[in-house]
Amino acid sequence: MATSFSKRNNTRANYWPGFVDALASLLLVIIFLLTIFVLAQFFQAKEILGKDTALSRLNSQIAELSELLQLEKGQNQDLESTIATLSATLSGAQEERDALSTQISSFGSGLDGKNSQIASLNTKLIAEKDISSEALAQLALLNQQLNALRTQIGALEQALEASELKGSESSTKITDLGRRLNLALAQRVQDLSRYRSDFFGRLRNILADRSDVTIVGDRFVFQSEVLFNAGEANISDAGRVEIAKLGDAILQLESEIPPEINWVLRIDGHTDNRPISTEQFPSNWELSAARAISVAKLLINQGVSPNRLVAAGFGEFSPLDLNDNDEAYKRNRRIEFKLTE
Repeated sequence: MATSFSKRNNTRANYWPGFVDALASLLLVIIFLLTIFVLAQFFQAKEILGKDTALSRLNSQIAELSELLQLEKGQNQDLESTIATLSATLSGAQEERDALSTQISSFGSGLDGKNSQIASLNTKLIAEKDISSEALAQLALLNQQLNALRTQIGALEQALEASELKGSESSTKITDLGRRLNLALAQRVQDLSRYRSDFFGRLRNILADRSDVTIVGDRFVFQSEVLFNAGEANISDAGRVEIAKLGDAILQLESEIPPEINWVLRIDGHTDNRPISTEQFPSNWELSAARAISVAKLLINQGVSPNRLVAAGFGEFSPLDLNDNDEAYKRNRRIEFKLTE
């Protein structure tokens, strides 16, 4: 009976390894999905930024048209005010003319001897008629200008409506384009992630015996001492051996990745924060860039396509270790390789 109880306990204990393996696998899947999601959000943010720029341009054009329309409407109101003033002046002149005509008639019928006064009044009447004629001509000119202005306002309103319609259509197209682009980017990121994993796996096997070659995030890191002597950008003989191993892996990767995936291997040069000032390298910028270019040239000599390589120098401005000691200096002097789009 004791033996039977022991067997039941052993059977129950054997469940835990499988349960732990399942949890570990689930955790790895979740981490992978989170990585894909973060990358997708990054590219989506870049695309949305481009869309926002296009919409900003359209909104700026619409604002300019609106300002021009408001200006034209303001001029229209000024002309209408001037016309109203001239109309009032004309009405007053006509009333005054009618009053003078009445006065002349009254003088003519009642006072035959006041010919000089009648002549004076006739002169004033003629002058008032001239003023009325001039006001009518000016009124006609203003009416012509008003009609032309109304035509311009109508054209501006049509242009504004067309611009707003174009902006709406562009927004719809941009939304659809963004959706399709996000799907395509997600697929490309997934494909490139798979090839990156294969590539890093090969490099781990090739450089397994080197403690000064590590993986940091999505980058393969060579300490500068592996490839270069202090203060130099020429690759040492030992470094050429290591780069040759790397070149073989890149050539194999280049033959496997489909041509529609737009990938590059970025080579980043980094230094520590101690200043350098020589005739060849006036600063750490020049030293880090020259080291990255030397690695790129050596890979090209091995047959790697130049359009698949990007060389960049970061100087001392992207440290891995912020401490100020020899160990930190050593960690920060490095060459990083990153497989990216």
